[in-house]
Amino acid sequence: MNLESVAESVSNILEEIGEDKNRQGLQKTPERVAKAYEFLTEGYHQDIEKLINGAIFEEKYDEMVIVKDIDFYSLCEHHMLPFFGKFHIAYIPDGKIVGLSKIPRIVDTFAKRLQVQERMTQEIADTLEKYLSPRGVAVVAEGYHMCMMMRGVQKQNSITTTSAMHGIFKEDARTRAEFLNLLSHRRI
Repeated sequence: MNLESVAESVSNILEEIGEDKNRQGLQKTPERVAKAYEFLTEGYHQDIEKLINGAIFEEKYDEMVIVKDIDFYSLCEHHMLPFFGKFHIAYIPDGKIVGLSKIPRIVDTFAKRLQVQERMTQEIADTLEKYLSPRGVAVVAEGYHMCMMMRGVQKQNSITTTSAMHGIFKEDARTRAEFLNLLSHRRI
């Protein structure tokens, strides 16, 4: 990312909305915004293969593995406003498990791109399916979208829920129901 170019664009936006880009509080804003966007979009430059870094292990475990309440922060591709919430992810291994810390890292990789929640949910499920070849993958996301809360429809308490079900989670209603039931249990 060319930080100077992004900062210049932010400077132009400040002028176009009627601000004085030279006033004390705004003098370094273009550079700060450029650095913020560099961080918020670093998912474009992350390689899933390198992120997983060989942390896939042979294991005979064949019951559901769930990592829930994974915080995410992303930017809506339509307005470049934040949306945020939680992911809940499950898979049923078929001979391979992944290091648990890799699951939130996969979430972060896709969240740090301009996104829509629907696609991000599917991308995470597809990635786990590709690298683990499990019996099934289930991904549920719950998000608050600033583009709905602070502009447009202005509905501050609406939550968007998306899901992606693969394999046994899609084919077997009992497995899917078990996952969804386990999501409702409170933390330890």
